[in-house]
Amino acid sequence: MSKYVVGVMSGTSLDGIDVALVKIDGYGQNSKVRLIKYIKEDMPKDVKKEIMNCCDINKSNVRDICSLNFKLGYIFADAIKKLCKKIDFPIEKVDLIGCHGQTIYHLANDNEKYIRSTLQIGEPAVIAYQTKTKVVSNFRTMDMAAGGQGAPLVPYTEYLIYRNSKSRLLQNIGGIGNVTVIPGNCTIEDVYAFDTGPGTMIIDEAVKQLKGMPYDRNGDIAFKGKINVDLLKELMNMDYVKKLPPKTIGREMFGEEFTYNLIKKWSHISDENFICTITAFTANSISEGYKKFIFPNVKIEEIIIGGGGSYNNTLVGMLKRLLPDYKIMIQEDLGYSSDAKEAIAFAILANETINNNYGNITKATGAKERVILGNITLVK
Repeated sequence: MSKYVVGVMSGTSLDGIDVALVKIDGYGQNSKVRLIKYIKEDMPKDVKKEIMNCCDINKSNVRDICSLNFKLGYIFADAIKKLCKKIDFPIEKVDLIGCHGQTIYHLANDNEKYIRSTLQIGEPAVIAYQTKTKVVSNFRTMDMAAGGQGAPLVPYTEYLIYRNSKSRLLQNIGGIGNVTVIPGNCTIEDVYAFDTGPGTMIIDEAVKQLKGMPYDRNGDIAFKGKINVDLLKELMNMDYVKKLPPKTIGREMFGEEFTYNLIKKWSHISDENFICTITAFTANSISEGYKKFIFPNVKIEEIIIGGGGSYNNTLVGMLKRLLPDYKIMIQEDLGYSSDAKEAIAFAILANETINNNYGNITKATGAKERVILGNITLVK
């Protein structure tokens, strides 16, 4: 039976709200997914600043987080309504909404003081009430309850859509970079994934602090600079780059404070050289992750890049030079959308949830077992 499902995603890059309407037939390995419409809504500047403050333990407080949770619920609901209005699609025909929410903090592992945990906000009750539609949200918590890191979750949907006779890598470059390994003719048990390191997060923040711009459009600023070998070496020596998968990170590691301190330490080099070098850090952390943790195990035939970073020509060019023996494509080369990919993924995961089907991959998250993801919010 066909369902019309809306997926909503607001990622760590904070570059906007991705909303995708898809038609899904079936579920699991029998899923057939067709994108009907995708839009990207700008995150209001004041709300973006609120989110960044709430993600910063030195600036956040419980009242701000409490209020922002509901505010984002209304913003997400409005974005869904705008999509439907743009194509004259009656919102009453939407069967289901899958909303990832906005990650405020993510603790992937236990330590002496804190328990592994995650917090995504964007109140699903508000979304459900405003749209009069069933909502699946809070996808990461069940995986963490099962001993996983709660991320990455997109690999399951990538397996459903991209499995092939060829061995493929699906590299997402959003705020964070993450890769999914899909061996040719594989089963779900063969798939694994991990966060490679920062995607565009440090680049975007540096461009904002140094140039007053939201991001490095097409990688034009980085293209004008030269790589500072000492800075790149310092970054590549970070513990996370060497850590064995499964592994996951977020804004708490590579966010505003990290970037500010790095700029301050390396203020003696030009802005262009700094931005070029942190772009190279993203490219090198990706290629090193492949060489250490993937290529020794799987003979890869295709690398498919998605996410906002796939539009950074300088970054993609660096990757191609670092991996000259591999065919590197972007989502658009296969007829898909780099921008819509994650919103589509959470529409698919929502469909899996309401069909009582598992949505995580244990080799990706480190969970003890496969589990059904998400909380369901119902309306009459």
